[in-house]
Amino acid sequence: MKKELIAELDPKSPISEVFRTLRTNIQFMNTKGKLKTILVTSTFPGEGKSWVASNLAVTFAQAGKKVVLIDADMRKGRQYNIFGISPIPGLSNYLSGVDIDDEERDITDIADYVQDTEVDNLFVMPAGNIPPNPSELLISPQMVDLLEQLKELCDIVIVDGTPNELVTDSLIITRLVDSTIIVTAAKQTKKDNLRRAIQNIQNVGGKIAGVVVNKVPIAAKKYEQSYYYGSTEINKARSDIRKAVKNNLRAQSSNGTQKRSQNTASKRITNNSNRVEHTNSRARLENRNENQNRDKDELQRNIKVNSSSDISLEKTNDILKQINEYIDKEKKNLQ
Repeated sequence: MKKELIAELDPKSPISEVFRTLRTNIQFMNTKGKLKTILVTSTFPGEGKSWVASNLAVTFAQAGKKVVLIDADMRKGRQYNIFGISPIPGLSNYLSGVDIDDEERDITDIADYVQDTEVDNLFVMPAGNIPPNPSELLISPQMVDLLEQLKELCDIVIVDGTPNELVTDSLIITRLVDSTIIVTAAKQTKKDNLRRAIQNIQNVGGKIAGVVVNKVPIAAKKYEQSYYYGSTEINKARSDIRKAVKNNLRAQSSNGTQKRSQNTASKRITNNSNRVEHTNSRARLENRNENQNRDKDELQRNIKVNSSSDISLEKTNDILKQINEYIDKEKKNLQ
């Protein structure tokens, strides 16, 4: 299965929702239950008709409908590649009655030409071998019988046709089906070509269900806004996440500011304490020096003698005693 089947591989994507909207619009058109066969065509190749046809078939199958997708582009069919099935046998083999691989195959048994897919309720009939006369095969009675039988066996039949500006294959089929969808590409399909395609379908008696505009350039943000789940649930969740992140950042910033303030205050207190301690130490040192100077002056006054007179023994002992007392006192101060 190719990644082109977005409706199956990513059913919750906005693109899948667009295909479900297209399916709902078709169902509302089918009020009387007569719309069972739909042709998907385009003006020129490359506009996305095969992609639209395959994903539309998937959305119908997801709704519980039994769906058969016929690849009627027998010149350049792609559905076998999109769904990863065998390209043969297919539509051309059934209509022509020629099966190159198995000549004994019963062409009346449609089940031999319809293949299962990985999608529940969805079956695909590939284009088959490339015939030399695709248009002649489509106007044969076998094509009418094929559509009638499939309408009885399943709920809806989707036909992937050819671009109707190049060949007449789709114009032939549009007369056989209940309605036709024209796929266009934004900034690629010209209005004149689309107008001519619509006119050609109407001229042969075909009915047009509508026009699908494909490849519309749109920004992802704008896509979400246009999509219900994106504009409510996703945006609300993202808004909540943004608010939570902002609140977190504010809380962290506030905590950081408080911590810085606390650190600053703590530093100031520490500095002040250091200053006070330094001042007290300095004052104690100055007091100690002052006391030492006072004691020194007193000692000098006590030992001062007349240079012309002799010092008596009693006076000498008194001086030594004072010196020892001074030394003891200094030792105690140092301790």
